[in-house]
Amino acid sequence: MLAYIKGTLEMKYDNYVVIDVGGLGYKVFMSEKAIEELGNIGDMVKVHTHYHVREDDISIYGFLTNEELKMFELLLSVSGIGAKSAITMLSNITPSSFALAVITNDTSKLVKIPGVGAKSAARIILELKDKIKTIEAKEQQVSAQVKEAIVDDNKIQEAISALQVLGYNRKEIEKVFERMDIESLSLEDMIRKGLSSLAK
Repeated sequence: MLAYIKGTLEMKYDNYVVIDVGGLGYKVFMSEKAIEELGNIGDMVKVHTHYHVREDDISIYGFLTNEELKMFELLLSVSGIGAKSAITMLSNITPSSFALAVITNDTSKLVKIPGVGAKSAARIILELKDKIKTIEAKEQQVSAQVKEAIVDDNKIQEAISALQVLGYNRKEIEKVFERMDIESLSLEDMIRKGLSSLAK
């Protein structure tokens, strides 16, 4: 319903901000980290938004980047993960590190996040990896050039899977990696640079 909100930052609190748009003050819940980085009172700001509707509550959640928004919405799709838990996770892990943890089964990275236990971490990885399989089943067509060049490189395949966790199309990801000098990059650097290129 709301793709983003752009207006004057009027107030900052521990877990939400108020943004004035044409005389209307929008209460937008955000992670502590995002609130710190958003700007100063009186600044013109823009936040990507998720309009969260439940029987007993209607709230707006805000994010500095599209990747954070995608990660939030993915977390909401995991059974047992609510909006508040998802926001807490965004305060403690970047989308690139989160995606890397999922595709490498690194539960130790996820359990460091407040409120995430071993069972929750395992469930997040299991359910989101299943989503990757579903996405890949729908994207059987791989360009011949890319297939020959990178299909056998495990590091690249892991990076592609990580970016798919965050909702990107496999063909778009492959085009980005075709233009990138990936030999000297670590897996996390590939994911980070891939995110940067895909967000443009």
